[in-house]
Amino acid sequence: MPSGSAEIDVLFVNWRDSSHPEGGGSERYVHRMAEGLSAAGLRVTLLCAAHDRAPAEEDVNGVRVVRRGGRFTVYLQAAAFVRRHRPRLVVDVQNGLPFLSPLVSRTPVVDLVHHVHREQWPIVFGRFGGAIGWWLESRVAPWLYRRSRYVTVSRATADELIGLGVDADRLTIVPNGIEPAPAVHAQRSPTPRLVVLGRLVPHKRVEHAVEVVARLRHRWPDIRLSIVGEGWWGEELRAEVDRLGVTDLVEFQGFLDEQAKHEELARAWVHLCPSVKEGWGLVVSEAGHHEVPTVGYRSAGGLCESVLDGSTGLLVEDLEEFAAAVERLVAEEATRHAMGRAAARHAASFSWPASVSAFAVVLRAAAEGSALAVVEDVRRPLTGLLDRVVRVHSGLDTGDGGHGETGTAPEGQQNGDQGLHRGTRFHEGGRRPVTVEAVAVIHNTATPQTPSASA
Repeated sequence: MPSGSAEIDVLFVNWRDSSHPEGGGSERYVHRMAEGLSAAGLRVTLLCAAHDRAPAEEDVNGVRVVRRGGRFTVYLQAAAFVRRHRPRLVVDVQNGLPFLSPLVSRTPVVDLVHHVHREQWPIVFGRFGGAIGWWLESRVAPWLYRRSRYVTVSRATADELIGLGVDADRLTIVPNGIEPAPAVHAQRSPTPRLVVLGRLVPHKRVEHAVEVVARLRHRWPDIRLSIVGEGWWGEELRAEVDRLGVTDLVEFQGFLDEQAKHEELARAWVHLCPSVKEGWGLVVSEAGHHEVPTVGYRSAGGLCESVLDGSTGLLVEDLEEFAAAVERLVAEEATRHAMGRAAARHAASFSWPASVSAFAVVLRAAAEGSALAVVEDVRRPLTGLLDRVVRVHSGLDTGDGGHGETGTAPEGQQNGDQGLHRGTRFHEGGRRPVTVEAVAVIHNTATPQTPSASA
């Protein structure tokens, strides 16, 4: 082995990182998993595309971030990096286009998929380019990763992956966590205020939010829409705002830092999420922290779990229903407040420590299921360190040097290890084999009974 082969325990390869201008909730998820693994003692590196807002290399909360290449060349850079450094384990973050890590890695590869891109391919790349992209995602990737374990963030995405041929017993659901909301100074707007937050790209369909404001302005002349985010589709959106004659009602906020973002969410009455597809929709939980309900499309997949329809927000089928749902929440103050309170409770039931712990269980299963578990350096056994991650992030390790988060887990992520991973069984003594039932879920309320809006 080359001298640098033991320098990386876990390598994440991802299209972007959270500092990227187009970074979003999926990038936040990757950073939180990487930081959690690092905090428990693993040497973790993230390889992603370069951009002008961050240096080529830096340490971010214990994670070495290496930025190489651009939108497409990052895939070649990642393959070369894996071959050169030979990390003990690779987490291949598949944002539609796979990194093809199994072709260049002799160690286990875990495939992390936030959502399936069937609908996005033709929107972004046209009919011909979209067909090629969808072939790579739906045919090539499932075959190439046929021996790899998969992680996804919602049951909706898990079902789609199974439909593409991924074996259910290799698939684990590890939902997004959520940071506690920072203290804010903003007060709820005295007049109707809507917010949409995300990258300004076609498949986020921010145009639908603009259309809603145009339809509601006659009943509420003082209604406002705040658009938070950046992206290459921004000029098209501004043109649509002009076309609909609502330039006085729509505010383009651009990129906001975390504090400013939460201040903006706290002002809002309703959060709009008109996206074509979401693996989960982290901003749904962030809005929920401020008791702001969400309106989104049922067909978006993961929103069916981040939004509890009729309780923490409303899910609809088309633009007509979308506008009607927003109108209802603006008009019905009691319903809006009840759903906002329920959204806050739902958001509080998720935590990053529980998600990191469950993610580590998947990595340990991948390591134990390969030759790596036998031939790895006994001075630094990866599976043993992954056991430590589970203990630290379950609040079970008292010697974590301050890295772990202890105390009672939020609702839905309690009961220590057993509550983290429904399909996982731990055995006393020796190595701990992991068995995963059809689709393992860490959240006890993954298929909740939807309470009424008045709950």
